[in-house]
Amino acid sequence: MSDANDLRILMVEDEEDIAFLIRFMLERQGFAVEHAADGRQALDYITTGAVPNLVLMDIMLPYHDGLELVERLRAQPGWDSVPVLMLTAKAREVDIVRALELGADDYVTKPFQPEELLARIRRLIRRPR
Repeated sequence: MSDANDLRILMVEDEEDIAFLIRFMLERQGFAVEHAADGRQALDYITTGAVPNLVLMDIMLPYHDGLELVERLRAQPGWDSVPVLMLTAKAREVDIVRALELGADDYVTKPFQPEELLARIRRLIRRPR
């Protein structure tokens, strides 16, 4: 088990205020945070960036939505076992089921409780792959 200091999280979030809050919260816990502000940036990162320890993904994004990105991410070599946590305002059961079927590992709806989100992130990173 590595400590949080060498754990990197890719956060895909287009709402600046939420991205700021999440980055602040995660960096306070010692995580390194990479931020993609839209689906295009996220896709660039997935195809060229270093594989993170976890991806935190919104669904409603400009250019490519989170569901498409999860599908593309799972098809990318080296990314097939990266934990993906969806964090989105889309709370309909059909959206949750679709995200999980495409390969997401967990699903949290906005507005979220920071401590719950941290607990879910820690659980996903801790589990053996």
